[in-house]
Amino acid sequence: MGAGVVQKSDGGGRRRRGRGRSRPMAEINVTPFVDVMLVLLIIFMVAAPLMTVGVPVELPKTAANALPGEDEEPLTITITAEGQVMIQMTEVDRSDLLGKLRAIAAERESNRVFLRADGAVPYSEVVQIMGALNKGGFDNIGLVTDAGGPALDAADPSGG
Repeated sequence: MGAGVVQKSDGGGRRRRGRGRSRPMAEINVTPFVDVMLVLLIIFMVAAPLMTVGVPVELPKTAANALPGEDEEPLTITITAEGQVMIQMTEVDRSDLLGKLRAIAAERESNRVFLRADGAVPYSEVVQIMGALNKGGFDNIGLVTDAGGPALDAADPSGG
């Protein structure tokens, strides 16, 4: 009826030698590996959107949907507020633009090009660059804008 004390048997009363020593573990501890991989995943998820073409322009806002992606890196033409024309990150003189576009079109599989223009650039300059793109062999031109602009539909009479 009372509580008793249970003694552990140590294998016939023998003492183990080297009590302070521990044997090597046979299992691999994957917890630190998983932790490092999760940190790297978060870093790449944050850094990936920042790796876009970095010519600073103030894009106009629109309610249009994004274009579907493709395998080849898209060619991006940018018109800055100062009127400079850039192919990817390289400034190009307007007189050399058509020749460079033809050379690029000959090397590429896709004829898709993204045109980024600052909102302060006059429409006539944008259309001139679009004409040069078409003449240079790029007839699939996508205009890049920022999301969140006015929808201009009957459901939103305020326009924004």
